[in-house]
Order: sequence, then structure tokens, then C-alpha cells
Amino acid sequence: MTTYMIEGRENRELEYKIDLYIDGKLTNNEIDELWVELIQDEYYLDYLKTAASLKVLVEETEQKKPRVYKMSTHRKWYAAAAVLLMAVTLSVFSITSDQGTAISPISSIELDYYRSAEGVVAETANSDRIILAISAANRGEIQSALTMLDNLLENTQDVYETHKLLVTAGSILYNSGMYELAADRFEAGLELNSDNMLLLERNYWYLGNTYFQLNKIVEAKAALEKAYELNGAYSRIAASYLKALSE
Repeated sequence: MTTYMIEGRENRELEYKIDLYIDGKLTNNEIDELWVELIQDEYYLDYLKTAASLKVLVEETEQKKPRVYKMSTHRKWYAAAAVLLMAVTLSVFSITSDQGTAISPISSIELDYYRSAEGVVAETANSDRIILAISAANRGEIQSALTMLDNLLENTQDVYETHKLLVTAGSILYNSGMYELAADRFEAGLELNSDNMLLLERNYWYLGNTYFQLNKIVEAKAALEKAYELNGAYSRIAASYLKALSE
């Protein structure tokens, strides 16, 4: 794998972990530990994004050649990358603890879907329409995107589908700086009693960051505590935020 270095910033151990992660060779616990390291190091977060982009380009080139590959490997890598980039994209730090640990709400939520080597993996019956809404939001057509999602919400009775739509709408509002409205959508998602743990964790994590943006620190800690208690993909990140917010 090609690597890029700035003089004085060499951290060979962290680079090695990132390379292993991109190649799909880290365990879930090792991935969690990597998240915690990247939260505090914007340079190596950028390093990860660059290395991940290079891998995508290489794999797209390789796809043009006749070959046989295992779909599960590619799917695992893309899914992991989407979750990681969504979880740790940070803005300028805004809270500093007594120990010097600094954190801030995430600056934006990555509006992306898990991808396989052949494209987007359809998670629900309305995945294609949700992707259209996300595309509209990425073009700056926020109201159009929200209208699409609201129309889908009116026509589904499926709990997971409804939860996914609310989290997506909340994410679009968050990225647009409309934090009060984003909180409304995230709160509505939690009222559904969804049993999808990853989506539930994500919902609590996003809501905690939304409250953080609104300077509602008590509410932020409560939401992040829920994300931590679920003991999944966002547990370590939530724990680091809870520690800083409590100091």
C-alpha cells in the first residue's frame, strides 16, 4: 500500500494499524481502539481517508480486469470504512479537560451507504429512494431531500425502515446546522423501540452530538451514555466523550 508522510509526523505503529484496518485484518476490538486514537489525531484521520481512497481507485482499476474475487471481503471493507469515517469526522476542538483531552461535536455526518465492489448494497425496500434523497442533500437541495424522506415515512409501516428514514433526515438536518430539527428526528427514531443495535447506537451517538452542538451538555451525556451502554461500534468513542464532558 502506498503511504504518505509529513516529516516529524511518523507514527509507524499507527500507520500499520490503519493499513491493516483498510485491508480488513483488524478485529472489532482493534477497530474500536483505532477509533479512539484517530479522534485525537486529525493528521492520521486524513491519512486514513487518503489511503482508503487509494484502495478504492486500485480496486476499481482491478475490477476492469478478468478475475475472481470474494464479495464478502470487499463488502466487509467498505462497510467498516463507511462506519469509521462517519463516526470520527471531527471539527475544531471545543472542550478541553483538565488532562488536556480536547473534543468537539462531530462536524458532519457522512451520508453514505455500505458498498460492495459492485456498488451500493440495498438494505431496505426504499434504499434506492433514500440514496436519491442523500444525493439531493449532497447537492445542497436540502428541502427537496427532506420532502423525499417525509414522503417515504408517510408510506411505510416497517419499524426499521422508519428508523432509517428518521436517522437519515436527522443527519441531513445536522449537516445543515439545523440542530433543533435534527434533534427532533433523532428523538423520534428512539421512540420506535427498534431492535437494530447498530442503528440504535448510531441514533444515540448522533443525538448526543446534536445536543453537544446545542450546548445541552446534560442531555448530550445522557445520550452518549446510552451509546456507551450498548457496548458496540460506538462504545469506545462515546466513552472518550463522556470522560471529557465529565471532567
